[in-house]
Amino acid sequence: QVQLVESGGGLVQAGDSLRLSCAASVRTFSSYAMGWFRQAPGKEREFVAAISRNGLRTNYADSVKGRFTISRDNSKNTVYLQMNSLKPEDTAVYYCAAVQTGDAYSTPSAGNTWRYWGQGTQVTVSS
Repeated sequence: QVQLVESGGGLVQAGDSLRLSCAASVRTFSSYAMGWFRQAPGKEREFVAAISRNGLRTNYADSVKGRFTISRDNSKNTVYLQMNSLKPEDTAVYYCAAVQTGDAYSTPSAGNTWRYWGQGTQVTVSS
């Protein structure tokens, strides 16, 4: 069983930055690809970013490319999402996700691929 706890959300203005963290309680964190998804009110959950279990490959949604950066620290069992140049349309609940992958470079994007989910952290960007 993997437990994921997100933190770092909040209320910011357009153009500001935030860094989300997700701490995983698991013995073999390096066996898991990690990802971030978000869900805005009235919308479907959508993929934001993913990082392979070895940390060498990343994958981003087009809407966040160039503004968001996903990273991981396997020594701390933590994955991060650095969000810069935030826009009002980035407002959503952000969820951390994890899945064990055999391929060390795998960065899944489909929501139904992921096995474990956090409770989410709210990010609100005002205009």
